[in-house]
Order: sequence, then structure tokens, then C-alpha cells
Amino acid sequence: MYAIRTIVRVAAVAAIALSQAAMAQELTITNAHIVVGNGEVIDNGSIVIRAGRIDSIAAGKPARTAGRVIDAHGMSAMPGFIDAHRHLTFRPDAKTEMQSLLDAGFTTVLSGGGAPEQQVKVRDQIESGEINGPRLIPSGNVLFLANTAPDAARAEVRKLAQLGVKYTGEALLTPLPGPTAGDLAALAALLDEAGKSGVKVQVHATSTAAMMGAVDSHVALLVHMPNKDWITKEQAQKLAATNTKILMAAGFGSPVFGVFAADNKPRFRDGKPWPEGIIDGVGGGKEAGYSTVNSRTVFDAGVAVGNGMDTNYDPRLGLAHELRAWNLVFSPRDMVKLMGPNTAAYLDMGDQIGSLEKGKLADIVLLDGDPLEGYWNWTKARTVIKAGKVVVEAKR
Repeated sequence: MYAIRTIVRVAAVAAIALSQAAMAQELTITNAHIVVGNGEVIDNGSIVIRAGRIDSIAAGKPARTAGRVIDAHGMSAMPGFIDAHRHLTFRPDAKTEMQSLLDAGFTTVLSGGGAPEQQVKVRDQIESGEINGPRLIPSGNVLFLANTAPDAARAEVRKLAQLGVKYTGEALLTPLPGPTAGDLAALAALLDEAGKSGVKVQVHATSTAAMMGAVDSHVALLVHMPNKDWITKEQAQKLAATNTKILMAAGFGSPVFGVFAADNKPRFRDGKPWPEGIIDGVGGGKEAGYSTVNSRTVFDAGVAVGNGMDTNYDPRLGLAHELRAWNLVFSPRDMVKLMGPNTAAYLDMGDQIGSLEKGKLADIVLLDGDPLEGYWNWTKARTVIKAGKVVVEAKR
């Protein structure tokens, strides 16, 4: 009898926990300026969330509310930020780093490489609720293809498949003068093995020679925008014709201030002096021009250019630095497309995230200010919602 009562109590507690979890994904946002992400803007509207997904989004007040009601008067709602190439360090610990990403507004992050076992562990901790964090998508180790034998490339893919990791880390092609025969042999093996296991290959191509070598090898996902030379319109059109998706770190070559030291000295994104500290630099900080203009050239050709910031320092400061570079060549409306639908498409999650539309996961950032007024308002995340659950809420 005691055992039966114990089982009943445990079942009751579990039922209450499940009920509370379900309620946590029932939410209504009212009086919000809504930037939907598909080009539509609602001046004053509401979003109703049920079971973690957007049930309705419309101007005015909702016919019926669900769960807790958040009055977003004076705030803007936009899709949760996505970074498809974030170098995670798990320092000082995973909990702190993951929380800092949420605080900046990021609800989905694809790792930029590193030990996949550790990434899987942190992903599982987030999904179990042990720690708070964005939707974390693990990837494999960074691969220097010039130093990787074809058999080793195949072994790396098999390892990832066994771990359930769906993306390789960035596979680096020699940028200048261009990919070597060894690069291309390792890449061919990587692609062949990945095709057998369903793992997606990501290639790091920072010159036009490397970019076109990857495209000619039928690579579908490019991690970096070339920052060593200019992309021609013809090359950009080839990317579009082959449906190649590419991430940009437009701020790669621009100097960083106030992140590593408050001395007003320009630094590269790893803290080394700028421009001489730029990785594989071509001299004089020219990368700042190549990165931004090439991003626009490719975008105008119809390529789905997405966001991969390639940083590992404070997410809010990294976001501000990247957005300043975007602002040179993109309008705020373009930037919404880059961060949202285009990056979601890179992750093959366009039907789930990237815009605030009925049926999609309720990943939402509430900002103090209008993101279409200027990029600076993107750094003012007030409330962050992931799959209908409030994961960050700052006092107003």
C-alpha cells in the first residue's frame, strides 16, 4: 500500500511539473511594435503563444489571450537573434556563457567548432533545463584541410555521425593563392562521407579562389565571406545559381574598441593590435572593406547571406560591432532579413525560426526601441523568449 501511495504521489508531482512546463509556453504579448521578419511591420499588435509556438499575430488586441500577458508598450518585438558561427569557449563556465548569449537576444546558436563532445553535453544541459541557454547546435572540430588526409576527414565525419552532430566544424581551404590539390582531396573525402551519413559540411573560404573552389566542389554551406579580395558580380551570380548559402562576419577586418582594454587603441577581435594582428591579413586592414562590400555584392545577387559573427567575446559587444559593419552597406530592413530568415535558411530551419509567423517557434526579443530606426536599438534586449518561455526579463 505504501508503495502504491508513493507511486501516486510521484505521478501527481510529475503531472504538476508537466502542467507548469506547458503553462510556461502559454504567453500573450500586447501593445508591441512588431517587426515580423518577412518584411511586414505591425505598428501596434499582439502575439498569442500556445505550446511554445505562435498561435496568432495581428494588429490590435487579441480575441483571446493565453497564459501570462506581457504589456510591451513602448517596445518592439522581433525574431530571436541567430548566430550560425559562434566560437564557444565555455569560460568562465558554460552556464555564464550561455546566459550572456540569451541576455544579448540570441535564441539559436550554431557552434563555430571545437570539441563536439563538450558541445553535446552543454546542449543536453540546456534542453534538460539544467542551465539556461539558447538553442545550441553542436558542430565538429575545425579542420585544416591542407593538413588533413582524406581518411582522417572521413573518420571525423563518422565520429560526428555517431555523436548525433549534424554539422562539421569549419573546413579551411588555403586562401592564397588558393586551394591546393591536398585541400581538394580532403574536401572531396569529407563531402563523400558526409553524404553517406547526413552530416552537413561547412567550408571556411576567405578568398574568392577558395570560395569558387568550394562552389566547384559542390559545397552548399560557406562559413565566411571572402575578405582577401573582391568578389565579382559573375562570381556572386554563380553562388546564387548553385543555391550556395554563405555566412558573413562583416566586421572581421574592422577594429574593435573598448572590448579588451579601455585605452582607445584599435584591436583585432582576439585582442591583438589592429591591423597587424588580423589573421591571415593582407595588409593595412583592407579586410574591413572587402568584408562589407563583398557582403553587399553577394546579397544583391540573390544569395541567402546569413549571420555568422565569428567571435568569442561578450555577445552584446560582439553584436554591436558586427551591426556597425552591416550598417555601412545594409538598411535596417535588410539586416532583419540577414539575421532572421537568411540565417534560419542556412540552418535549414526556415520553417521553424527567423520570423514571427503563425506556427513557428515563439523565439522573440522585446527591445527598447525600434530596430528599424537604427542598429543601436538591437543591443537593447529587454525580454527574451525562447519557444514561448521567458528566459530573460530585465526590469523596466
